[in-house]
Amino acid sequence: MRRSEFLRAVDAEFGSRGSSLVSDLVLTPLGGRTAEEALDAGVQPRDIWLALCVEAEVPLERRHGAGRLEPRRR
Repeated sequence: MRRSEFLRAVDAEFGSRGSSLVSDLVLTPLGGRTAEEALDAGVQPRDIWLALCVEAEVPLERRHGAGRLEPRRR
């Protein structure tokens, strides 16, 4: 997952609240950093996306997000 895909997934899931969540919500699994701080520290965007989904209680069926329009086919 790239940073642009992360931001697209945040926008798709959270809409206008997305930018506030990325800059203000502290994510415990990421060492008490916000998503923005974690991105700047080099944490993988997919790890940040999943931590954000857990913290915001996004249902499992929507966590594939990852900036893609549909989940990957296996």
